[in-house]
Amino acid sequence: MKKQREIVSHLTDKELLLNVYYTQAIIFLISVGLAFFVFDSWKELGLLFGPIRIEFIFLAMGSAVFVVLIDIILEKKLPSDWLDDGGINERVFRNLSLPQLVFICLTVALTEELLFRAVLQTSFGIVVASLIFALIHFRYLDKPILFINVVCVSFLLGGLFWWSGNILVSILAHFLIDLILGFIIRQRHIHGEGEGVG
Repeated sequence: MKKQREIVSHLTDKELLLNVYYTQAIIFLISVGLAFFVFDSWKELGLLFGPIRIEFIFLAMGSAVFVVLIDIILEKKLPSDWLDDGGINERVFRNLSLPQLVFICLTVALTEELLFRAVLQTSFGIVVASLIFALIHFRYLDKPILFINVVCVSFLLGGLFWWSGNILVSILAHFLIDLILGFIIRQRHIHGEGEGVG
């Protein structure tokens, strides 16, 4: 993990942001490739993207707010080094305009939920999909609190998909979690408060 942080420290914020987009492009391509084998047709995959019932919209919104509140509480109650991801999230979000923030959060939510919920959870179940989701956030492996947090969020998103049967519900929750946390980081940077949650 230290080696990764050393590599990241030599990247500019712009290079770090581009790396996020490259990673999401790879995840999307993997999703499309696996979906070709998992689903009998693209129409079958499309059935996961049905209209969202209003109660599931509120559930996704409530879940996102809950996750953000937990993050804020952990930040206030625990030593800062327990929650330090090497400043990666802070560097990614701090200089984004609001449209850029919305775009990157939507991109991440779409690509990751497509792979981990629509493809992997449909094929292997919520446990396998959630654990793989947590493991790709390998920079948290030496930060137990952060890793447990990611695992819990992954199971929450998986649960939303399982309960609703609609991938758009977990996409919405994922998007809102990242958007709110990213907005908090951005605002803290604007007001000179340093690293924030996430």
